[in-house]
Amino acid sequence: MFGLEFAPLNIPMKRRLQTAAVLQWCLCFLLLGHSCCILAVVLLFTRWWWFSLLYACWVFFYDLDTPHRGGRRVQWVRNWAVWKYMAKYFPMELVKSTDLDPEKNYVFGFHPHGVLGAGAFVNFSTEGTHFSEKFPGIRPHLLILSGIFWMPWHRDYVMTSGCCAVSRESVEWILTRQGTGNAAVIVIGGAIEVLDAMPGKCTLTLKKRKGFIRMAMKHGADLVPVYSFGENEMYTQVKNPPGSFIRKFQTKVQRFTGFATPLFHGRGVFQYTFGIVPYRKPIHTIVGTPIPVEKNENPTEEEVVALQKKYIAELTVLFNKYKGLYDMEDHELDIQ
Repeated sequence: MFGLEFAPLNIPMKRRLQTAAVLQWCLCFLLLGHSCCILAVVLLFTRWWWFSLLYACWVFFYDLDTPHRGGRRVQWVRNWAVWKYMAKYFPMELVKSTDLDPEKNYVFGFHPHGVLGAGAFVNFSTEGTHFSEKFPGIRPHLLILSGIFWMPWHRDYVMTSGCCAVSRESVEWILTRQGTGNAAVIVIGGAIEVLDAMPGKCTLTLKKRKGFIRMAMKHGADLVPVYSFGENEMYTQVKNPPGSFIRKFQTKVQRFTGFATPLFHGRGVFQYTFGIVPYRKPIHTIVGTPIPVEKNENPTEEEVVALQKKYIAELTVLFNKYKGLYDMEDHELDIQ
């Protein structure tokens, strides 16, 4: 009817709960931050004006640096059942290739970003895929756009999952002020990589990204390549080849705002044709073998480039080792 493929009425309750879990996350990702900003402004014109003012004073005079200083993790939130339902929706799997030493600190490089970065969030900001059981003694901190932490109340919610701002200060705090057993999880491609998140593509923005290499060397934190198979299969995106008008426009918006503007769609809640809910495509996130990094507070450009090449080589080995297991045998990494 109307070109829509409707979902059957006899879907098991557990699958409905899985869809509801993913839907709430999508709505939070896309709307919650902006809704909170609007609410904060609206309250200024009501008898509750003092609430917005009081919150603003608390943030600017007390809590402004918290996202750059380890955040405010709440384990209870990370353990919510909703995240386990979300993981089972795809389903999503976190694969450990080797043990991690809790006496060390790490910099995880996550690839690819995908449209919404669901794999990075579920695997490292929740216990939906049982991170703590697979890597005991390791505390992951997913680093996200700093602009998100300017959104009232939304900033506090995302920090409960262990998210922190992706900044130099944030990485240094995680690797030096919290002892050992910490992992700074960085989605290396960032917002610009979102525009390449197409089904069947393995395009990574990496060659110009050296900041995470320098930070790992400065603090002697081992580098861990992470590849999430299926991340780019979650949504269909409007074609935007490099050089096209739409790509140029998206790139300019991203550079100006820091946020990507992909034109994408998945499925709906009650139909499978169109909507913001991602497709039920399996996601397998592989945590690779750590690359030992010697502490070097002032590395030369040549040393940084050499370690970056080693990282790219290890990431490629990881991809080629596992791609045959996840129906990507004919794919090759396109590292830009």
